[in-house]
Amino acid sequence: MTIYYNNPSIVSIADPRDRTPFGHSMQRYRGEIIRHRRPFWLPASNYYILAASVALGFFFLVWGVLNDGQDTTPWIPAGVGAAIVLGSAVILREIILRDARNRFLVSQRKIDESVRGIARRVEERDPAKLTLERNAAILREISRKSEAAKVLGKFAEGHREVFELCEEYLGAVRRELPNVGAGSPRIAALLRGTGVAERYHYYHMLHWAEIESRSLTKEAGKRDKISDKLESTQSALGVLEFALRSYPAESTLLDSQKVLLELLSSMKVTDLMERAERSAFKGNHRRALSLYQDALFFLQRENPDVEGEVVDHINEEILRIRTRMIDS
Repeated sequence: MTIYYNNPSIVSIADPRDRTPFGHSMQRYRGEIIRHRRPFWLPASNYYILAASVALGFFFLVWGVLNDGQDTTPWIPAGVGAAIVLGSAVILREIILRDARNRFLVSQRKIDESVRGIARRVEERDPAKLTLERNAAILREISRKSEAAKVLGKFAEGHREVFELCEEYLGAVRRELPNVGAGSPRIAALLRGTGVAERYHYYHMLHWAEIESRSLTKEAGKRDKISDKLESTQSALGVLEFALRSYPAESTLLDSQKVLLELLSSMKVTDLMERAERSAFKGNHRRALSLYQDALFFLQRENPDVEGEVVDHINEEILRIRTRMIDS
């Protein structure tokens, strides 16, 4: 697998709404999360704005009634009444309703704990089985998605979906095998399925790593800033390192990793040399000397026997800057 720069961009084909038989089968091994709605609780700002509006309306209502009755100071009882309404709203929320809400939440937590405890006990008594039918259905689903990924071969996400499904299936088989009785026909089926899933995993992980790293490398070539180029190249290198964790001796991955490491090293050295040239142009010779020395150190650290025009140029610039510093 060689890194090229002219690969098309990645287009995701994974659909989060996809509900396949495989997804339903594997869900038994992922566990379930039960979520309950919390009781309705109006935010404090909204509640007090509403309470203030009610109190203000009550104030004008009382003020209007007393004003028609020729009361000389209708605003006093109206204000007292509005204050009582507002104070009652505060007491209602902060004491009565909050206490009721807290009691409800405590009761709900106790119920949830009881339900989870019952679910754990049921699961211990009747663990989920990877039956022959379910095993066959999962393998058919992996095969179907594999064919779809091959048809859309240039899209990395299709390959990634397949090898991730294979990893889930292989993990389920590893958990299931210790629970299978001796002589059970499931043993042969699970072992056969393991071999099939491993082959799919190998094929699709390598294709994903090739397409994804190629796309990221192409993206690095399009970037203008050196920091952006380094970021994209590092991401491409991370893709290869991820695949190498599963297949550390795979020659195609190792070859591509070597190419990217050389590219990354070249970018870093180029960046240091450009910064050194700018510093020298501005008259900051000490800074320029430090950057050139960093570039030379980086080259020699990657390859102690490195030679060539770049090394010669860096040594000439270091000598020239030192001479200027001595003369000045």
